[in-house]
Amino acid sequence: MLIYIPFYDIISIKKVISMDYFDYKNGKLYAEDVDVSMLAEKFKTPLYIYSSRTIIEHLRKIKSAFKEFDTLVCYSVKANSNISILKLIAEEDAGFDVVSGGELFRVLKAGGNPKKIVYAGVGKTPEEIFYALKTGILMFNIESVEELQTINKIAKNLKIKADVALRINPDVDAHTHSYITTGKKENKFGINIILANSLFNTAKKYKHINIKGIDMHIGSQITIIQPYIDAIKKLKNFIEQIKSFSKNLEFFNIGGGMGIIYKDEKPATAAEFASEISPYIKDLNLKLIIEPGRFIVGNGGILVTSVIYNKKGINKNFLIVDAGMNDLIRPALYGAYHSIIPVKQIKGKNILYDIVGPICESADFLGKDRHLPDLKQGDLIAIRSAGAYGFVMSSNYNSRPRAAEVLVQNNKYKLIRKRETYEDLIKLEI
Repeated sequence: MLIYIPFYDIISIKKVISMDYFDYKNGKLYAEDVDVSMLAEKFKTPLYIYSSRTIIEHLRKIKSAFKEFDTLVCYSVKANSNISILKLIAEEDAGFDVVSGGELFRVLKAGGNPKKIVYAGVGKTPEEIFYALKTGILMFNIESVEELQTINKIAKNLKIKADVALRINPDVDAHTHSYITTGKKENKFGINIILANSLFNTAKKYKHINIKGIDMHIGSQITIIQPYIDAIKKLKNFIEQIKSFSKNLEFFNIGGGMGIIYKDEKPATAAEFASEISPYIKDLNLKLIIEPGRFIVGNGGILVTSVIYNKKGINKNFLIVDAGMNDLIRPALYGAYHSIIPVKQIKGKNILYDIVGPICESADFLGKDRHLPDLKQGDLIAIRSAGAYGFVMSSNYNSRPRAAEVLVQNNKYKLIRKRETYEDLIKLEI
C-alpha cells in the first residue's frame, strides 16, 4: 500500500501531503533512508535522485486499481528512460509504451518483454518499424493511413503479419497545458473516427495487418476524470460497431496522462480514476491497456542543486544555482511549477527569491518568487517532483555536461548514470 507521508514546508509552515519518500529527518532531507546531502557531496551537483520505493508503489497502486480488468500497464518510457528505472519496472512484470527506436532499444536492454511493448508516435520511420517488427512487439498504435500502408509493406517483405491498434483522436479537451494536450482535432495525434471507420472497412486489402485494438491518448498531467469519460463514451459506440463485424478486436488502450501533485493540484487517485471509468468500459469485454508515465515516476525524483551566488537586488533577489534549464526545462518550457526546498532546514527569516541557473537565457529559471532561508554559497536546495520529464529532456546547451543520476532503495544507493565530462561533450564530433 502506498504510504502518504506528511511533509512540512518550512517556508509557509503549511502541511502538504507528499506522495513520495523524500522527507526531513533531524533537519536534513532524506531520500528514503539515505541522507541527500551525503549523496550530493559524493556525486556532486546538479544531481538527480530517485526513490525506488516511490516508483514501485505507484506502479502497484495503478495495477491494483484496475485489477478487475484484464489489464496491461505499459509504463510510458518518455517520462524517464534510465535503464535502471526501466529494469525496476520490468521486474514488476509491467509493459512499456515506447515512441522511438531508441526507447525500444533501452527497454530491451533493461529486460523488458517484447510482447508487452506498445509502439506509439506519429513519425515512426521505416527503419524503426522494421526494428520493432523483428523484435516482435505486442503492437503498433497507428496514427495515419500512410503509416498503416508502410507497416503493411514492411511486414509483407518480412513475410509476417503486424498487429496494430488504431489511435482515435476523440476531439476532447483534456484541460491541461496546450503543449501536452493530444486529443483535440487540431493536434497532430490520432485518426478521426470517420477515417478510422473507413480503414476498418478497407482493412482486407492490407494483407499483412491485424487490427487488434483501439487506442486513445488525450494528453498529460490531467487532473480531472471527466475528459477520459467523454473520450471513452465517444469511442465506445465506434468500438461496438467494429466488434459486430470484426472478430480480431482484442484491446482497448485508454492511454495515460494521469496527473500528479506539483503545487496545489488535486488529481484523482488511481482508485478513483478506475472506479469512475469502470462503468464505461466493463461491458466492452476487451483487454485493457493503460500507459502511465508521470504518475509512476513524477514524484519519485528530485533534482539537487548547489547555490553558486546569493545575489541581492533592488527589485529582485536571486539564488543562482548550478542547475539550469538544460537540466530541468519544464519551468522554462511550460511555465511549470516545482516545489523547491532547502536540503537542510535553516531557522530564521525567509527571503523572496527567484531561483535561476547559469544559462545565458532569461528563461533560465527553476522557480520564481519563492520563500527560502538566507542561503549561502554551497548550500543545497532540492527541486521536487522531478522524476518525470527531468533528466530525460535535459541537454548540453551552453556546452554543459549533463547531471549524474542516483537510485535509492531503503538505505542503499547506486549511481545509475555518471556525470558527463567535458570530453564527453566532444567525443562524437569530428
